Amino acid sequence: MTKMSSRGEAWYGSGLRFRCRRCGACCTGEPGYVFLARGEAAVIASHLGITVNIFRERCTRRADARTSLTEETDGRCVFFRGERCLIYPVRPVQCRTFPFWEWNVGSRENWEQTARDCPGMEGGRLFTLEEIEELLAARQG
Repeated sequence: MTKMSSRGEAWYGSGLRFRCRRCGACCTGEPGYVFLARGEAAVIASHLGITVNIFRERCTRRADARTSLTEETDGRCVFFRGERCLIYPVRPVQCRTFPFWEWNVGSRENWEQTARDCPGMEGGRLFTLEEIEELLAARQG
């Protein structure tokens, strides 16, 4: 029996398919924010082989009393270079949980709109309702 969603019977109750193709569609384009959760700066800095202070100085900015990764002038994430993410194994929870964000799963129409820009949403493995709910909760921190 399918577990009920905390938001009632979800339209995605039978699951959604996704496989990250590492295409960078979600790392480029419109300017925005990639907020860091507690401890992520240290993990990313370690992965890059630099100190947390250097990482914060060179790769982050303050936004709404939170810390966000910086972007290039074209809106591309500072870590998306040469058609790949330099921090993929340790990317922030915001990146790891895409496309399972509240707005995207808010309706089938929202999911389909996001899928027009993300080829990974065309197929891939089936994420169950429970997995989607866990990803949504992880994003909330």
